[in-house]
Amino acid sequence: MKLNFLFIIAFFSLISCKREQKKSQNNTVYLSSKLNYTEEGENFHFESGKFKYDLKTNQIPFKKVILLNSSLLGYISELGAENTIIGVSSPEYIYSEKIHDLVTQGKIQNVGNEQKYDVEKIISLKPDAIFTNYIASFDNTYLLLKTNGIQVIFLDEYLEQKPLEKTAYLKLFGKLFGKENIAQSKYSEIEKNYQKLKQLALKSKSQPKVLANEMYGDVWYLPGGKTFTANYIADANADYILKNNTEEKAVTMSFEEVYSKSNQTKYWVNAGNHLSKRELLNINPYYAKLEVFNKGKIYGVNAKENQKSNDFFESGVVRSDIILKDYIKIFHPELLPDYKLTYLKELQ
Repeated sequence: MKLNFLFIIAFFSLISCKREQKKSQNNTVYLSSKLNYTEEGENFHFESGKFKYDLKTNQIPFKKVILLNSSLLGYISELGAENTIIGVSSPEYIYSEKIHDLVTQGKIQNVGNEQKYDVEKIISLKPDAIFTNYIASFDNTYLLLKTNGIQVIFLDEYLEQKPLEKTAYLKLFGKLFGKENIAQSKYSEIEKNYQKLKQLALKSKSQPKVLANEMYGDVWYLPGGKTFTANYIADANADYILKNNTEEKAVTMSFEEVYSKSNQTKYWVNAGNHLSKRELLNINPYYAKLEVFNKGKIYGVNAKENQKSNDFFESGVVRSDIILKDYIKIFHPELLPDYKLTYLKELQ
């Protein structure tokens, strides 16, 4: 009898645990495998990679923030929350005209660069939070900022390999900046556009062969078959030369290896930010041996570039739908006859 009683208690305890586990899982919103958040009462918890953050709801929305890398600016600009930014690093690498105007007006301070951040200025600005990609060599700087009561938030969106999951970081920014409805609306619009474009690409009967990236020294750094760029090419219904590769990082090859794999390639994309094919040859004369160089088309990512800044790495981080549209226009121009490229540009 006692054993039966204990069994019943154990059974209901197990059911209760499962219910609690299910409830906990239901409360967690997964934006990607690397980013999720949970809201419970007055607590807002989110995880970014190996980093975990616990905020009280009265700590958000943030009103004063500092950005230490420009790629995260794309999310804040998409939400129209630029006026919350009080400091940036390396403004020369920022494309946004609005941010440059605010810097000129003194409303946004320059807090240094990756060579040396002005820690004293950062502390004096008393930001609600600092947003940055995590760089291990800056651990001492991060510790100093945290010791002075500054919330440092690491968001490594550049590690995301699925375009819409990178866009989804917008939802977290919406939560942190009190613009949840705008963020959800913007994301839904981008996702809807992306899926429509993906279906449009499938209407093409052709699936052209594609090469990507460029050489640095004697090494060609090609996107692995599961990377951000490879996923874009696949969603644009094209045949990437490393589509069967399983890497989520760059794959290094010699020129000879790329040459042997790139026969019958029609398009070469993400060929840096070079201005012309001649400039490419000045860097590496071996490019002239490639069939795609002589008979195909080459595209760089410099259509929205201003000196050291490039909007492909700023607003393009969020607008995955527009980048996909660029690739479809390149690979299947007949599907988008009236569209002009936004981020990519053909090299002549």
